[in-house]
Amino acid sequence: MGGARNPGASGAWPAGLQSWLVEGGGLVASSSEPRGFGFPATCPANCPAPSAMAQLPPDVEEDECLPEYRYLFCPDLLQDKVAFITGGGSGIGFRIAEIFMRHGCHTVIASRSLLRVSMAAKKLIAATGRQCLPLSMDVRAPPAIMTAVDQALKEFGKIDILINGAAGNFLCPASALSFNAFRTVVDIDTIGTFNVSRVLYEKFFRDHGGVIVNITATLNLRGQVLQVHAGSAKAAVGMGNPFGLSTWAPRGSSPDHPGSHILQVIPSPVVGRKGPSLDPRPTLTPKPLQETEQQPLLP
Repeated sequence: MGGARNPGASGAWPAGLQSWLVEGGGLVASSSEPRGFGFPATCPANCPAPSAMAQLPPDVEEDECLPEYRYLFCPDLLQDKVAFITGGGSGIGFRIAEIFMRHGCHTVIASRSLLRVSMAAKKLIAATGRQCLPLSMDVRAPPAIMTAVDQALKEFGKIDILINGAAGNFLCPASALSFNAFRTVVDIDTIGTFNVSRVLYEKFFRDHGGVIVNITATLNLRGQVLQVHAGSAKAAVGMGNPFGLSTWAPRGSSPDHPGSHILQVIPSPVVGRKGPSLDPRPTLTPKPLQETEQQPLLP
């Protein structure tokens, strides 16, 4: 399929572009693909050629702690709190764990790969001096979640915060998306978020209170191309928050706690990660199915 042409440059855009181009922060769909709401069919005259676009950093295999950290909030803001973070071995989850720990919090980082979270835990402990418990856990498997939560409670005696950060994603047009690939993303992002929240609520939050933070995205709001699977999964996470509030937020059986709080956080764009970069200028060649930090995505 031929790419849309850029009036401001000679020749055609690379054929690998397939269904999209980028100009500034807005997507520009090619004329041969269905367009998202409000997207123009051709590239504006001032749209830069691919060679003129800023080069993104390469994907990284491992995350490193920040070489320095300037406190915006009080350093002991989370002193002696305990956070349970799914997908905490890399990416957003890893950085949340680091920042929490720099503010006095102990963490439990869970991922399907025990090797990955074990390596991450060593880095986090060395950089912050706080405790970090690495656990192997599949968010799609409630029995595994129950075991992991029991281990965390045995180690720390409590869990104050749950960060639902486990996610699976890749770039793929809907026409090439397999049944299993779509289902896997929903299983991880949507059902996994519910699974971990439900287990933690039953085992601790119902009687002691706590905070549930769901990491989501705006894919479903923007009509992001190549992301029908992730957009659908994240939309379900967002819609589940109000229903979760009505069920899990009221005061628990103990008169000493205010109930559970459920928050939804949409991080800013992230570059240098496996899978789709959420940077407004992604690479021009759609990436094949890739294995994310948390789960493999089968074709």
